[in-house]
Amino acid sequence: MIIRPMKLDQANSISQWKYDEPYDLYNPDDSDEGINELLNGDYYVALNGNEVVGYFCFGSSAQVPGAIMERLYKEDGVDIGLALRPDLTGKGLGKTFIIHGINFAFYTFQSRKLRLSVACFNKRAIKVYQDAGFILASPFTNNNMKFIIMEKPLNEK
Repeated sequence: MIIRPMKLDQANSISQWKYDEPYDLYNPDDSDEGINELLNGDYYVALNGNEVVGYFCFGSSAQVPGAIMERLYKEDGVDIGLALRPDLTGKGLGKTFIIHGINFAFYTFQSRKLRLSVACFNKRAIKVYQDAGFILASPFTNNNMKFIIMEKPLNEK
C-alpha cells in the first residue's frame, strides 16, 4: 500500500462513497466544500496499485468538534482520521490498513503520540484500533453522539 497526498480525481471519487447504516455517519460530504476539505493538505490517499482503498487525514482535520470544545486534544499528539473504502469494510482488512497509517505517521510527523477519535457504537473499529495498540483515553459527546479518544505512543509502531 502506498500513501500519497490526495489529488482532485481521488477526492471526487471518495466524495461519492456511501456507507451502510449505522456507519453512514462517516459518509463524505460530496459538495465542493467537502471536496476542498479533502484537498486541504491534511488528507492522504491509500493506494493499492492505482486503486484507491482508503484515506488518512492528520491534524485538525482528524479532530471532532465536541472534543475541541472540551479541550481534549493536547499539543502532545498527532490526530489521525481514516476511512477504508465502503466495499472493503468488514473483511478483516482494518488492522493492516491502520498499521500502514501508523507507520506513515511515525515516519512523517515529529510527535510522541498518535491519537484518534471514534464513535462509541463503532465497536468493530475500536477493536481494530486496540489490536493495533491504541488505548482508550477520553470519552466525549458531539451532537448527542458518544465518542472516545484513543491514543498510541509513536515509539511503538
